[in-house]
Amino acid sequence: MAKSLGLAQRSHEEILKKERKSNSAWSKLKRNKTAILGLFAVSVMIALAILAPVITNGKPNEIHPIDAYLKFFEKGHLLGTDEFGRDLFTRVCYGARVSLLVAAGATIVGGVTGVILGLIAGYMGGIVDAVLMRIMDGVLAFPFILLSIVLMTVLGSGIINVILAIGIAEIPRFARVVRGQVLIVKKEEYCNAGRVIGISHFRMLLHHILPNTVSEVIVYGTLNIASAIISEAALSFLGLGIELPTASWGSILRSGRNCLNTAPHIAAVSGTFILITVIGFNLLGDGIRDVLDPKMKK
Repeated sequence: MAKSLGLAQRSHEEILKKERKSNSAWSKLKRNKTAILGLFAVSVMIALAILAPVITNGKPNEIHPIDAYLKFFEKGHLLGTDEFGRDLFTRVCYGARVSLLVAAGATIVGGVTGVILGLIAGYMGGIVDAVLMRIMDGVLAFPFILLSIVLMTVLGSGIINVILAIGIAEIPRFARVVRGQVLIVKKEEYCNAGRVIGISHFRMLLHHILPNTVSEVIVYGTLNIASAIISEAALSFLGLGIELPTASWGSILRSGRNCLNTAPHIAAVSGTFILITVIGFNLLGDGIRDVLDPKMKK
């Protein structure tokens, strides 16, 4: 009898372990084929950025005027060359470093600041909430390009300033997402119980409300990286972003706009990398949302 109970208990424990493993975030993500496709695309782009010195000639700004406008695979250039004879594959790989760095940095700047403001506005409510949200609405009222032009004019050019410009423009969106979650979470029973026993506001925000809004921030942050890549490309295309000759996907796209008839591959290469990366982050973000949002579970 005891032996049978022991076998039953071990069998039950094994079943529980299998259920925990199958319900883990990674297991759920693996079951989402589109999310895995997005993860693969993002991983490839990150690998290209990290391994750029190894898989290229390491000279993204080296000029060879005699080899200008070479097409794919000509003279050993995998993706051809631009108007100055610079190897496009090398510039695209090094451009991935800049574009992904700007996108990640802008998301961190906008995310951290927006989360703090959203937490304060949603938790405090009243006049504090009204003032902060009207400021956020005022920032959102500006078209992104116009706001970026103003910020870049004030801050100046450079990678750091591009990160700040895009990050500042993204603050209101993060703030509104977090505020909405805080308004829901702070009414939960465990928050009411915490207030009854005298938990401080700081502890309530840090230990009870913030952890229950993190999933939304992670999902929105992943999706925001995609929009930040497009923003960097737009600014660089307009001549407001990364300074030449520094390679970025937007600056490569800009260099190809004047030769679309004679050398369309320049803009096509940069545009394709932007497209693949943006789709990858969007698919990955949707997959993460499905994993973290209990309302999306089937």
